[in-house]
Amino acid sequence: MDLARIKNIIFDLGGVIINLAFQNSVEALRLLSKEQRAIDFTPKVQSEFFDLYETGQISSEAFRQGLRDQYGIMGDDNALDEAWSAMLLDIPAERIKLLQELGTQYRLFLLSNTNAIHAERFNKTVQEVSGLPSLDSLFEKTYYSHLVGLRKPHAPVFEHILKQNNLVAAETLFIDDSMQHIEGARQVGLQTLHLQPPLTINEFFQNAR
Repeated sequence: MDLARIKNIIFDLGGVIINLAFQNSVEALRLLSKEQRAIDFTPKVQSEFFDLYETGQISSEAFRQGLRDQYGIMGDDNALDEAWSAMLLDIPAERIKLLQELGTQYRLFLLSNTNAIHAERFNKTVQEVSGLPSLDSLFEKTYYSHLVGLRKPHAPVFEHILKQNNLVAAETLFIDDSMQHIEGARQVGLQTLHLQPPLTINEFFQNAR
């Protein structure tokens, strides 16, 4: 890809910056269920209950209680948080370093479908890996679905970022590991990179320079 026209980069978080294993959380929650019930949460499809949490329409307390009520999950708040966060793996130090380097060349933004429990966890990981206070310090602005009330792949969240920061879509690269999110970004004219394993952002930018 030719980055000559690119002035801005919007990064996804999960599967791009932080390594993910969705099944870890699905399995951990299932094991806490009295009836070993399957959890309606995947990278592509999730129930309305999870959408409500990821758009900030219900609190973490209501989310935990919803897990108990809908799936018969047992355990205290800490046990539920640990199970729900099991999908969040590591953030390689070289990715933090790359973002710091890219920040000297481009305007960087972060867009993530996430929630309050996960935000606390991944910011703690950033602190442990880099000593930085949070992911926010690596970007001009961060957009978390539970705080802005909008989710990918829907156009309004992309349009919101473009308008708020006076970005030109054709000069803005969006990087995500989900094809449905990539398609949503393309609908508003963004340049896109569908990041698929084994390709990492470090390898991409090393080859694109």
